[in-house]
Amino acid sequence: MLLRDIAHLRTGDKGDVSQISVIAFSTEDYALLESEVTVERLLDHLPNISVRHAHRYELPNLGALNFVLEGALTGGVTRSLALDAHGKSLGAQLLDLPVGDAQNLSVMDKAV
Repeated sequence: MLLRDIAHLRTGDKGDVSQISVIAFSTEDYALLESEVTVERLLDHLPNISVRHAHRYELPNLGALNFVLEGALTGGVTRSLALDAHGKSLGAQLLDLPVGDAQNLSVMDKAV
């Protein structure tokens, strides 16, 4: 399954910092988010961004994870030449992250 099957996102930005909140649709799925949506997996899934520091904050009472990506917006809205200087597309890309059994499939298995 993909992250979009069990969670939704909210994104925000301030200057050169992008924030992505991953919120489980169901409290039962929070444990899966907590174990599989790590900073490392997020950065591997978004290889085209350059991040100075990445932090993950866990909010179990909300069933959410909050990622703060410093330097992800190449200067921010007013300074970046990036097509999406706000970083909203980062959240849309993250929704395609495989979670659960799907992350263990090989590339060939996913193509079938």
